[in-house]
Amino acid sequence: MLPAYRRSLPKTYKVKMWKNLEQILNLSLPPLPQNGRDKLKKLVSKKRLKFKIIKKFIQEYGGLIVTAPLVTGIIFLVRFAGFLEIIELNTLDRFFRWRPLEPRDPRIVIVGINESDIRKIGQWPAPDDKLAELLEKIKAQKPRAIGMDIYRDLKVEPGHDRLVEFYQTTPYLIGVKTIGNSELGYAVNPPQELEELGQVAAADLVLDADGKLRRGLLFLQAQNGEVVSSFAMSLAFIYLDAEGVIPKNSEVNPDYLQLEEAVFVRLKSNDGSYVGINADGYQILMNYRGPRETFETLSMMDIMEEKIPPDFLRDRIVLIGATAYSLPDLFNTPYNTSLLTTGKGTPGVEVHANLVSQIISAALDERPLIQSWSERTEWLWIFGSSVVGVILARFCPSPPWTVGGVLLGIAVIYGTGYTALIKGWWIPVIPPVLGLTGSAVAITGYLVNLERKERKAVMDIFGRHVTPKIAEAIWHERHDLLEEGELLGQEMTATVLFTDLKGFTTLAEGMEPKTLMSFLNEYMQAMAQVVLDNDGIIDKFIGDAVMAAFGVPISASSEEAIATDAQAAVRCAVQMAAKLKSLNARWAREGRATLSMRVGIATGKLVAGSLGGAMRQDYTIIGDTVNVAARLESYDKSLDGGVCRILISEDTRRYTEGQFPAKAIGSVLLKGRHQPTQIYQVSTDEEWEIANGG
Repeated sequence: MLPAYRRSLPKTYKVKMWKNLEQILNLSLPPLPQNGRDKLKKLVSKKRLKFKIIKKFIQEYGGLIVTAPLVTGIIFLVRFAGFLEIIELNTLDRFFRWRPLEPRDPRIVIVGINESDIRKIGQWPAPDDKLAELLEKIKAQKPRAIGMDIYRDLKVEPGHDRLVEFYQTTPYLIGVKTIGNSELGYAVNPPQELEELGQVAAADLVLDADGKLRRGLLFLQAQNGEVVSSFAMSLAFIYLDAEGVIPKNSEVNPDYLQLEEAVFVRLKSNDGSYVGINADGYQILMNYRGPRETFETLSMMDIMEEKIPPDFLRDRIVLIGATAYSLPDLFNTPYNTSLLTTGKGTPGVEVHANLVSQIISAALDERPLIQSWSERTEWLWIFGSSVVGVILARFCPSPPWTVGGVLLGIAVIYGTGYTALIKGWWIPVIPPVLGLTGSAVAITGYLVNLERKERKAVMDIFGRHVTPKIAEAIWHERHDLLEEGELLGQEMTATVLFTDLKGFTTLAEGMEPKTLMSFLNEYMQAMAQVVLDNDGIIDKFIGDAVMAAFGVPISASSEEAIATDAQAAVRCAVQMAAKLKSLNARWAREGRATLSMRVGIATGKLVAGSLGGAMRQDYTIIGDTVNVAARLESYDKSLDGGVCRILISEDTRRYTEGQFPAKAIGSVLLKGRHQPTQIYQVSTDEEWEIANGG
């Protein structure tokens, strides 16, 4: 809520007020009360501070915030296009193979017709009398249900009448047919006699795009609209009916089948990693007990020759089907990748046995059915993994730690997917892995690019001013120094050094410009190196003058640090004197002119930061301390100091007392100042230089 006086201002005045506070306060309008001006300043100051904080937050974390949603969106598009479906399905297969094998289901026995059986029968299809004999011997052991997974729509004499008689006297025998698409010739008719008795079910199997069986059918619809129970479902119903289990519509969803507490969630076309599959009929995900030969399996001749105990099949479900490799009834499951590589195909009769066992075990043993998450939950899972990738890349202390964190994250995702499958859930694994790694890579690239820009900004500003040691220190402190590629103005206590050559104007008049430039560069290069050797920064060269600073851009945090900077500045000046003496000696031998210089040093408060515009910027320092150092250098040019006269301020003297021989010049009024300044002159005698490595 604004103060009352603001609400009474003209509309145009209000607009200007919010655009530029400085202009407002200078407008030729009726003056606001002082307390009103103070409140207005505080209000706008807070508003600007908030905007600045938000702007800085966006600049520093904007890339991080955008990455996870962006990576998740890309994964969504790739996944929606179906490119990840086979990879995810193969990951599911891998989890099935890693899973501990379950014990055999004692309620189910398979009678497999193998190669040896075919040789003993002498033909295939087997004659009806041989099939009738097999069925009679099985029936004699009083099984609860018999499933004949053999297509038998034509007579195979001799013995057809005997087989028909068996059909008519065995109500718990279920034959098979296929629904498929009869217009394309996919349908296979059942035995006519069993069809008339209503003892036929559909043996259709659902293949995925890679030719594997991962889905099972409970019901399907024929071309004429008739709903047909699947082979496995019909056998399971017969068994469960004897156990008193009655099928019902689920309370969760009336379209779902429920047996006891088990709810059979119908598979939809985009469930799990599937993308737009044909989900016709009542499909569920298969929960295999294991690879081929997981169930008790007998051969046809074991039954015919009565090699099993008399009551071995009592109250069990018996499935009869082909297991011979020469018969085209072998399929790929999650436990084998192809018929020629990692294992033999699984017979169709064993696939049906797995589905029968799955239905019965869910109802009676509470064995989990495999379900998938909702799409929203899956995308939250993928997005969460992307966020973790961002966090790892942003906050891990080094790339090896990031790589280790990503590998650990991938292991966690795989472990979660594997554990979920054991508990009956099929959750995405490949998309979150891609989200984790993709976000980590994107953020790493983003940070590398950002760091490159920041390093370039730092080097552009400081590259010619400081030593690698100080540049590295500046780099580590860059987040506190840089904003949008500029160094923020910082108030600090530091020491400033000014040098100038004595009588250089006169010397320059007698030299050729080219010779003068070479001569001056030699001098400047030597002085600049002395500054850098003492951990100073070269602010600028002004003609024949050098401006340097000690204690910037990283401000001193203690009095001891300020004293160290001041001592480094004075030491630098003394070493400059020694260096100039050495240069003069050489120049004299070469017949060239010799030089002398003046140095002014001051310690105190100043402001350091970027100065300039978008096209050109320089790092510089400003403030009264800079002015004092400049005035000390130019003070009373008649005051002798030999080859190098060094004058320092009172504060510099206080921080360097006892370190350098110095004498008081007195309290003087420096040019442009209203208050007198106590100044001192530092000695540069030969003994001091030798003692201090000059």
